[in-house]
Amino acid sequence: MQPERELRWLGRFSIPGIFDGEHSLNIEPLGANRVRFIQSETFRGILVPFSGAILNDTEQSFQEMNQALREHAEQTR
Repeated sequence: MQPERELRWLGRFSIPGIFDGEHSLNIEPLGANRVRFIQSETFRGILVPFSGAILNDTEQSFQEMNQALREHAEQTR
């Protein structure tokens, strides 16, 4: 983990192992004035197989946030 380039946390629903999500945001330098932003989340726990709709909504929200972040970054160059 690189403190200047990565933010990571673990979220839990109630008891560990029921529904856990490890979320991370990473920034990778690509050269002068360019970076790659990577957002990911890994879900674990006994409720994950039954959470398809929630996970799909979560993924859609991440994609929307990524697009908004990209548009903001490109406007402020």
